[in-house]
Amino acid sequence: MLKTLSARVLIALVLGLAAGAWLRASGTPDIVAAASVVESLGALWLNALRMTVVPLIFAILVTGIASVADAASTGRLAVRALTFFTIFIFGAAIYATFAVQGLIALWPIDRAAAAAFTAGVSAPDLAALKPPGLGDWIKGLAPSNPIKAAAEDAILPLVVFAVFFGFAATRLEAGLREPLVNFFRAVGETMIVIVHWVLLAGPIGVFALSLGVGLRAGIGAAGVLAQYVAIVSLATIGIIIVGYLLAVLLGRVPLPKFLRAMAPVTAVAFSTQSSLASLPAMLEASRGALGIPARVTDLVLPLAVAVFRFTSPVANLAVAYVILHLYGIEPTTAQMITAIFVSFAVSVAAVGLPGQVSFVVSMAPICMALGAPLEILGILIAVEVAPDIFRTIGNVTGDVMAAAVVHKRSEKDALPPA
Repeated sequence: MLKTLSARVLIALVLGLAAGAWLRASGTPDIVAAASVVESLGALWLNALRMTVVPLIFAILVTGIASVADAASTGRLAVRALTFFTIFIFGAAIYATFAVQGLIALWPIDRAAAAAFTAGVSAPDLAALKPPGLGDWIKGLAPSNPIKAAAEDAILPLVVFAVFFGFAATRLEAGLREPLVNFFRAVGETMIVIVHWVLLAGPIGVFALSLGVGLRAGIGAAGVLAQYVAIVSLATIGIIIVGYLLAVLLGRVPLPKFLRAMAPVTAVAFSTQSSLASLPAMLEASRGALGIPARVTDLVLPLAVAVFRFTSPVANLAVAYVILHLYGIEPTTAQMITAIFVSFAVSVAAVGLPGQVSFVVSMAPICMALGAPLEILGILIAVEVAPDIFRTIGNVTGDVMAAAVVHKRSEKDALPPA
């Protein structure tokens, strides 16, 4: 259903841009005024998506941390795998921070086209997006009032509170912990149902939003969207290459051997755009072509699918930095550090969610952390289909790479002293 919906949303985007460009060319005042009413439907749809973000991100962070803690209790191998997952995700986020900035510097979006494009979306108050000073940022890491932080979209303090809450919950006895975790799991699942309902109206919402973009930016909006897709995809392809290098350098797998093993896995990932659906192919490739024992693959790969997304921080940060570039906003060092930690948290929390739901859940907190306007996400979700292919390929590459690295490290530890 989601793939069909993605196609409909993409068609709605094209029709909206075309209709807006035609209205712009016609210059009829009455028709242009009527288009503003249609645009309000897009704003309504976007607000319906935004209303689920805070409860959803808090709920899935709590349940996600509980799941990771349960997985860690299964043994030393699981703890080692989770340690590597953490290192790789943080490394990917740091890579994205520099790589995307470099791509934008080498290939900047035309300022006039960017201004026309963003003018078609409900304009945020850029003055209100002024970042806090370093002292205020440090002081705000722990919220004095979590409810107030949630109401004000102060995402980092909310994430910090959710992380502490989740780890504190793991210290409770089972009789208290399980009902609490089940409650937040139910809250998260309820929010996902609401998001699914809102996404069913996606074609209407995206058409209304893209109509305004086409009305103000004309056909040039298509060029801005194409460049956005290219930048996000190139950054994601870069981390896929890094995954291959890590398999060779840390996993000690010869490159031709890893390429042969990944060929069928990549084909499944490309066709399904699902890491979970690619799990059987990953297991077969790891055990057969790479010779990793079942005791490693049967634990590491399902755990990787559950809590590890190698490309998530890269693609998500790329989207956020392109949004900042479109609006001409320069993030501070403190904001970039915040974004790295938030991207780590949501990359773990959003695993297992459908692509479009994951896009909303992942992007909103990172944009809030960087001070990037959220209004434009309703347009960008329509072209997420192409980058999502590279996201999935990168995720399965990272999963198999991590299995190879964990296996090699386990072998080294098992060797007797010389």
